[in-house]
Amino acid sequence: MITKPTPLKQLPPDLDRERLPKHVAVIMDGNGRWAQRRGMPRIMGHRRGVDALKDLLRCCKDWGIDALTVYAFSSENWGRPLEEVNFLMTLFERMLRQELKEMMEENVQIHFVGNLEALPQSLQEEIERSTAATKDNKQIKFTIATNYGGRQEIVQACRAIAEQVRDGRLDPEAIDEAVFERHLYTSHLGDPDLLIRTSGEMRISNFLLWQVAYSEFYITDTLWPDFDRQAFHRALQVYQQRHRRFGKL
Repeated sequence: MITKPTPLKQLPPDLDRERLPKHVAVIMDGNGRWAQRRGMPRIMGHRRGVDALKDLLRCCKDWGIDALTVYAFSSENWGRPLEEVNFLMTLFERMLRQELKEMMEENVQIHFVGNLEALPQSLQEEIERSTAATKDNKQIKFTIATNYGGRQEIVQACRAIAEQVRDGRLDPEAIDEAVFERHLYTSHLGDPDLLIRTSGEMRISNFLLWQVAYSEFYITDTLWPDFDRQAFHRALQVYQQRHRRFGKL
């Protein structure tokens, strides 16, 4: 899965294993800028970004983090140039096809969340194949948000709950946060403990709007293709310096 040597295979000694985030979410931003700064086409940044993602997944597994969720393609990204969108769809499909064997060997459980019906049929088939093949794997949950939008997710959850109420299958008085969360794309996961955004942008960009209510945010100027294990190490150091109060003292 990893195409280049990476340091820090063991958990760094200055990190407390008992205080690691169980679930890390990442907004992978900066692929295009990384390529443009080097005089390359934007698609080269996406290719390098895949290497960074594969290394982070392996790092999370090596260091004992239970779940990694990444923002791969938003529902707004369809507005990008057609050539770039088509390249990304092909890149997702190729990655799934080429990496499935190693995902199985690494005991990775793969999930995709978002409006998957709008994706190319061949990509949908690869998603179904990889999801089914890895469903019993236990080492780490790897969730890829593709054609995903946080507002879209909340709206579809409301529709599903409204249909149950209309059909008499759900009492409106029984609707609480737990019921609502069961209708989200991420019902298989707990909320992220840590949300990382690369490239220095200070916004959520419609990602996991419900789920990050009490996540710790870590913003770095590092562009996504350069986000390596040392950069992740720094993010975890900052995370472990914080006191999570969840609204309490």
